[in-house]
Amino acid sequence: EKIIKKYNPLEAAIEKLYFNKNAKTAIDVAQIRGALACTLNNKNIKIFDYTPLQVKQAVAGYGRAEKSQVQNMVKILLGLKEIPRPDDAADALAVGICHLNSSKLNELIKENT
Repeated sequence: EKIIKKYNPLEAAIEKLYFNKNAKTAIDVAQIRGALACTLNNKNIKIFDYTPLQVKQAVAGYGRAEKSQVQNMVKILLGLKEIPRPDDAADALAVGICHLNSSKLNELIKENT
């Protein structure tokens, strides 16, 4: 809520959960994601979900890109000197880039129909 109050976002992008190995991590992340979605919903902030494949495609141009490829593209696309750390920061920025690309594409489609 503090971050929402500080930055007053109109939209939020969240990566859809995909876990195939660690159930404990999946549960922890699902709980955090649920709390975030509830908070955003209570503040009337529109939520957009993207799959890991969509994020990788939008950032690296390949839906099966390795984590290191996505991280490096985040660095390049945002003109950063280093790959953002921790890994979660780079992941969050990648989701944001995906949402920005998706929003621009949707605007272009609306303009041309």
